[in-house]
Amino acid sequence: MDAMTSLILHHYPTSPWAEVLRLAMGLKGLGYGSVEPPVICPKPRLAVLTGGYVRVPVLQNGADIFCDTAAAIDALETLHPDPTLFPAPAGQGHRLLAQLAQGPVFFWAVGAAMGALPTEGMEEFWADREARFGMKPAAFRAMAPHLAAQFEAHLANLDMALSDGRAFLGGDAPGHGDLAHYQLLWFQKARFGGDLSPIVADRPHLGAWAQRVADIGHGRPVPMDAEGAIAVARAAEPTVRGVVSPGSGFEAGQEVLVSQEGSNDAPTAGRLAVLTDRRITLLRDHPETGAVAVHFPRLGQIIRPA
Repeated sequence: MDAMTSLILHHYPTSPWAEVLRLAMGLKGLGYGSVEPPVICPKPRLAVLTGGYVRVPVLQNGADIFCDTAAAIDALETLHPDPTLFPAPAGQGHRLLAQLAQGPVFFWAVGAAMGALPTEGMEEFWADREARFGMKPAAFRAMAPHLAAQFEAHLANLDMALSDGRAFLGGDAPGHGDLAHYQLLWFQKARFGGDLSPIVADRPHLGAWAQRVADIGHGRPVPMDAEGAIAVARAAEPTVRGVVSPGSGFEAGQEVLVSQEGSNDAPTAGRLAVLTDRRITLLRDHPETGAVAVHFPRLGQIIRPA
């Protein structure tokens, strides 16, 4: 694999949303560079590429940096359309399935997976999450039984949906909706020592589906360091496709800030290149990378003048 022309995934092993992209790589049979940033802030080498965005996963293609799983999924589908992440008959309905998994259901899954874990030895992790997302350990643990119960109800609904004999949520082929829902289940390995059998023992349809998704695998990752990824960006030119929609209240080239709903992370600053009802793209410069394009999905982002 030529690292200078390959996709690069910035992720760490315990990230549930990174699991979605790892499986997407597997579904499409792709090789890619694998860079592992720190789990908690600061993440200075990742910020060189993103302009300050520090969530994972981040997908890189040359000087194009895709922040958030939704933006990365669209990039993979554009760059490598076959096999599709949106197979018929559900087609683009996979987006709605994935959006469901990214909303309240994800918080239920987090509560189920982490609510009973000890706080001792994880002080730095909890300090990071409290500063960034307002997750106070004591309050989170108090909510955990309710969150776990809601997640169990969601799993029961998934098992029922699969009871009609379908192989995947959208039909005979796996798609984005399957990967997004599977990571909710996969994340529960944190509380069961890597074993999902306690969850699927009484849900045979769910268990069989989870195994089919897991069998997709993670493609062909090749370990890579952050300096190599920065070098790839420096050697490439960013790609911009789209316009700033008329009536959006913004203009192409305007200096703007983009931040994420529900987060206290620092915003990303740049020159607005694309703003539609689906995408935001900023152009920005850094001494180590030169010009890069930082891409976001429109959903979940707050954009404001700099």
